[in-house]
Amino acid sequence: MRLSKEIKAALFVLIGIFLFLIGFNFLNGTSLFKSESELYAVFDQVEGLQSGTQVTVNGLTVGKVKSINFLPSSTRILVTFSVRNDLKFAKSSIAELYEPGLIGGKAIAIIPAYDLENSLASGDTLPSRVKPGLTDVIGTEIEPLQKKLGELLINADTLISSLNVVLDDQAQQSLNKAMTEVSTTITNLNTVSAALSKILIKQEFNINQTFDNLAQASVNLNQISDSLSQANLKGMVTEFETAASSLNSILKSMEQGEGSIGKLLHDDALYNNLEASTKEVELLIKDLKEHPKRYVHFSLFGKKDTPYESEDKN
Repeated sequence: MRLSKEIKAALFVLIGIFLFLIGFNFLNGTSLFKSESELYAVFDQVEGLQSGTQVTVNGLTVGKVKSINFLPSSTRILVTFSVRNDLKFAKSSIAELYEPGLIGGKAIAIIPAYDLENSLASGDTLPSRVKPGLTDVIGTEIEPLQKKLGELLINADTLISSLNVVLDDQAQQSLNKAMTEVSTTITNLNTVSAALSKILIKQEFNINQTFDNLAQASVNLNQISDSLSQANLKGMVTEFETAASSLNSILKSMEQGEGSIGKLLHDDALYNNLEASTKEVELLIKDLKEHPKRYVHFSLFGKKDTPYESEDKN
């Protein structure tokens, strides 16, 4: 049996509608072939929440909002939403109203709790809460800042008014003069800074050379320090102590009159003898210079020795 064109067209339309419904429900997180649980939550305000908004768990879409209405004889709002029936959460799970984006309105997220004795069932009402959005947080932070800014503007206006009263014409002239002097001082400082910069540029080589010399001196000091640390300072100190001890012994012997130097220092007779001998040697040298013939005789035929006669006659 052949189907007429009208029947084929009708079947094609029905299949298209069926596929559209399947796709639409899939995009909304629901399914035509799976049963869903209907849950409730009560809020004081749901600004931005709309029917058909997705319900998520940890970011995964598990249902959608079905209806939003007032509770009977109350200003509180009852939100009815459906979730997949295969979810196993406890009745203590929380339905949280939050902002998914800056301009995305509001959505509902289920904060799951796991308690096998109080499993979630269709028709249950979940505890609710509202998560502050970015707009609320900014408004909360800006409000005290706005208040402080207003107080600051009032204080500034009062201060300016007080300055206008205190600063008469003469005071304003003095203030202008002071500001001019400050400006002149800053100009002079800039000039000095420019001059210093030129000097530093001209003397850059010398400055670098100085720092290089300092670095080399530091290296030399380190080498001297290393040499001193490696030297046998203890042995040198011991030898110095021994030499000092020997010198102390010699000085002590001299003080006690021992040895030639000690006797010379303490024996007056030896000193007098040395003095007399020195005097006689001086006289002998003097006479030798004045009368050399008395000490040197040279003759081809011989000559009698002339006896020495002292020039000192008493």
